[in-house]
Amino acid sequence: ISAARDAGQQKLMVVSIVGFGGLGKTTLAKQVYDKIGQQFDCKAFVSVSQRPDIARLLSTIQSKLNIQESSQAHEVQDIIDGIRYYLGNKRYLIVVDDLWKREAWDIISCAFPENANGSRVIVTTRVEDVACWACSNHQYIHRMKPLNSEDSKRLFFKRVIRSKDGCPSQYEEVSAEILKKCGGLPLAIITIASLLACEQARIMQEWESIRNSLGTPFGTNPSLEGMRQILNLSYKNLPLHLRTCLLYLAKYPEDSSIDRDDVVRQWIAEGFVRSSPGQDLEDVGKSYFNELINRGLIQPEQNNYGVVMGCRVHDMMLDLILSRCKEDNFISVAYSCEEYMLIAGQHGYNYNKVHRLSVQSMDSESDCTILMEGGVIPARLAHVRSVSLFGKHPRELPLLLPLFKYLRVLHITFYLLDQADLTAIRHLVQLRYLLFVSHCFKVELPSRICGLVHLETLEIVAYHAVSFPSDIVSLACLSHLRLPRGGLPNGIPKIKSLRTLEMFHPPDMDIKALAELTNLRKLSLFFDLEATMGTASNLNALGSSIGKLQNLRYLEFTVPTVKFDDDGLLGSLSAFPCSIEILKLETWRFSRIPTWINADLCHLHLLELLVSETCTDEVGVVGELPSLIHLHLQVELKMKGTVVFGASGGSFPALESLILTCGGDVASQLGFQAGVMPKLQMLDVRFERCDSGIDTPPVGMEHLLSLQHIRVEINVELEDRKIYPRDTAEHVLREAAQAHPNKPAFNFYFFS
Repeated sequence: ISAARDAGQQKLMVVSIVGFGGLGKTTLAKQVYDKIGQQFDCKAFVSVSQRPDIARLLSTIQSKLNIQESSQAHEVQDIIDGIRYYLGNKRYLIVVDDLWKREAWDIISCAFPENANGSRVIVTTRVEDVACWACSNHQYIHRMKPLNSEDSKRLFFKRVIRSKDGCPSQYEEVSAEILKKCGGLPLAIITIASLLACEQARIMQEWESIRNSLGTPFGTNPSLEGMRQILNLSYKNLPLHLRTCLLYLAKYPEDSSIDRDDVVRQWIAEGFVRSSPGQDLEDVGKSYFNELINRGLIQPEQNNYGVVMGCRVHDMMLDLILSRCKEDNFISVAYSCEEYMLIAGQHGYNYNKVHRLSVQSMDSESDCTILMEGGVIPARLAHVRSVSLFGKHPRELPLLLPLFKYLRVLHITFYLLDQADLTAIRHLVQLRYLLFVSHCFKVELPSRICGLVHLETLEIVAYHAVSFPSDIVSLACLSHLRLPRGGLPNGIPKIKSLRTLEMFHPPDMDIKALAELTNLRKLSLFFDLEATMGTASNLNALGSSIGKLQNLRYLEFTVPTVKFDDDGLLGSLSAFPCSIEILKLETWRFSRIPTWINADLCHLHLLELLVSETCTDEVGVVGELPSLIHLHLQVELKMKGTVVFGASGGSFPALESLILTCGGDVASQLGFQAGVMPKLQMLDVRFERCDSGIDTPPVGMEHLLSLQHIRVEINVELEDRKIYPRDTAEHVLREAAQAHPNKPAFNFYFFS
């Protein structure tokens, strides 16, 4: 890719990365994607898998490119046309990960126009034939090879003892034998190293036991069976509670991005999480999740700030846990209801009770009536505790759901759906967890659900609900509530057990009563501007209500498409809940930085804030936040004086990334004092509504001792695009980056 760029090649180029599973193809593609992605107008990273739902995959590309989805574009060709139109004049980077078949590529590639703008597509695959087919010109195939002995050793000890260097002499011989059996496969090395790193007493016998448990060395020919043996060894060394939690991930389709909080709540609903007195069940569940990551059994997924919020399961690990689930009758996975019945007939499932059922009907609509025998669930399904439905919407859902009388967990993810009928959930009296995800226009819920006395989680992720159950406030166990647009019954603040509340703010909601939700940890309100403006008086109590939520960890207010003036609603608070960890107010405009943002918020690690103007003293107070890692500060008006970070105290001791959005060409008015932001790695400065040009960089960037990456964005009015001195601005800022002792990566963007 670098050679093609240096040679000035502007034609669309497809590069294939091919190799055995576990060699690190996805890791390499992700590193390249992260390293060069800023050079492109737009980018997307998508996984295909062995059983791809092409329409869903293309919709994912749409979403990652921030293309506005049409409610009418449900057909594959319509989605392709929309992507091609959007990419037509852009320089784009797309990674198509885990491609298995030519046929899938033939469809997906139709979405990528040949526009001679220097666009690049990276494909990863295990199949040599697919790699050649995708890039057509065989010149651009990168064949992955196993790590050599030195790199293997470095990776191994970096994980085991957190050191890339020496190996303790007593482990030298046994570690060499273990690494030989790993055959240079990064996945094998990391899995075994993670297993050893988790052992509390690192005695020689443990290392020797693991060495002896491994089979013959891979040599130069890695085998699926050898890799499975290594993964199986790591699985067998898990405590029983972690085995159960890992097996539960078999319910998700291959290459799924699995949300941490969602799966932890399902573990709790299933009874997998145990806590001691004084411990919080969700915190314990998250510790289970982190332990699976630390052991290298699941792969962490990070958000835009680098915070782990989910995971993926490597397809080789998924193969192992699927086989384990089958052996232990833990989860039954089928790719349609028809396939499940076929498998059941072949293997005598009639005599095995199904505990958990996952139907992943990606390719076509599944006929679920065959699960019912004369309107009755067969004996093998009568006691099912968990049902997960992924893919196409079965029309028979309202008939099917009432038959699962012992259901605890219901997880539904449908794609390309206009309307869904969930009225039948009122019959599921044992239900503890319900998650429905679809971009459908309407969801129909039952008028009453007071019988669901055990329900802990109710999340409906859709555009609009026809109506909400009027008696939802009577659910005494409800902890997590997420609702789409639609009428909301009065009395939500009466649900004292609520820990999470995410919803569109209805005009008639009693904001003052929010103060009664004293157990609330997460609050996300999405405001409809017209409704909000029409009931502004109802928001007067917002500040006092928020101030009383002393367990609040996460607060987000969103006003779509516009910025909403605070007018003292929150800004007038004398103090804010000290428990707050994440505060997202990027569309909620304050006149100045609120005085309650100070060192008392000792747990705050992510802050998104919009102010009309600010000054050195105010940012100095923000700099006193002891745990702040990520800051996005938007200053809307053009600065009247200088803003020097660290000049009035406040060193931002923990800050790792800073996004600073300023009104006007004010680079010369920004500065960084010596000693400020000692851990800052990413500096992202965005200049809005520029007109006069930038001829001086921010002062003192050399004082940012850990800086690794500088990103600059300049936005001008369309009529000023041709006259704005873009080249001068880029030259000045690039020179400043090159003069920094760390030689940080530099990316420059110019928009109108």
